[in-house]
Amino acid sequence: MKAVALTRYLPVTDPESLVDVELPKPEPKGRDLLVRVEAVSVNPVDTKVRAPKPKVESAPRVLGWDAAGMVESVGPEVTAFKPGDEVYYAGDITRPGTNSQYHLVDERIVGRKPRTLSFAEAAALPLTTITAWESLFDRLAVNRSADNGGRSVLILGGAGGVGSMTNQLAKRSGLTVIATASRPDSQDWVKGLGADHVVDYRRPLPGQMTAIGHKEVNYIANFNNTDAYWTVMAELIKPQGRIVSIVENDHPVEIGLLKSKSASFGWEFMFTRSMFQTPDMAEQGALLNEVAGFVDAGALRTTLTETLTPINAANMRAAHAKSESGRTIGKVAISGWE
Repeated sequence: MKAVALTRYLPVTDPESLVDVELPKPEPKGRDLLVRVEAVSVNPVDTKVRAPKPKVESAPRVLGWDAAGMVESVGPEVTAFKPGDEVYYAGDITRPGTNSQYHLVDERIVGRKPRTLSFAEAAALPLTTITAWESLFDRLAVNRSADNGGRSVLILGGAGGVGSMTNQLAKRSGLTVIATASRPDSQDWVKGLGADHVVDYRRPLPGQMTAIGHKEVNYIANFNNTDAYWTVMAELIKPQGRIVSIVENDHPVEIGLLKSKSASFGWEFMFTRSMFQTPDMAEQGALLNEVAGFVDAGALRTTLTETLTPINAANMRAAHAKSESGRTIGKVAISGWE
């Protein structure tokens, strides 16, 4: 089967950073689905894993943690899917990635593809959707079934993939949404997704927040930089508020800044459930199914903004370069095999 892989960790400008390879077609076992991949998308985790380092792989390593496709065959313990089902999912960082014609994935972290979306539109959703959902409802403990009117969330990194999905889910949950964005196009994007207010991350946030009537917020979702925003997050969070981040800190942070407000801080890492085979691992498949229903009902939309064709090393390098630029709005997908 065709795949895009690496053996050395190189700058994306190097043609050898991601290369086209031929690999054996895998066989499903246990609860695995063998999926014929029709489209994939690129996330910051892809570029972080590919980032330059001295390590050399003895065999080609396939990256990729977003896919949409069709079930080709199933393992003997599979109960929820059958060959021919269209699916979408974010995969497992401990296993080979999705950038291959055929891919193995545990059925518990797989959802049924929204029927109203193309494979490319669906492939843009899983990783960011799971991250946004878990950030809001698991880490920040936003109540999905209650009226959240009067409560507010600040999304740092509002125009990116995760921010775009969090914006939609938070708005759907009745929160007042404040998102950071700087350029006119990114500001228009987050407003189009439902943000009530947009603040410019290039200027001090406290003054802007006060000016829009939100000196403090109940929740903060940091999808940009934990170190850079730590002090201002401590200032902007309300007493007994909650903060979540998906970006690892490079330096120790002063957790004591949150003490007087009894504010909580938590991490979100969407691979935790599959990495540790947690008892609630199937929650990811369930939430993807629920989101597919929202999409098909017109309550949520894909965050796809660009599609490259076909799936090959050249287009994968181009998509990685776009992600590394830090200027991507929404998601970039790569669709179809030559």
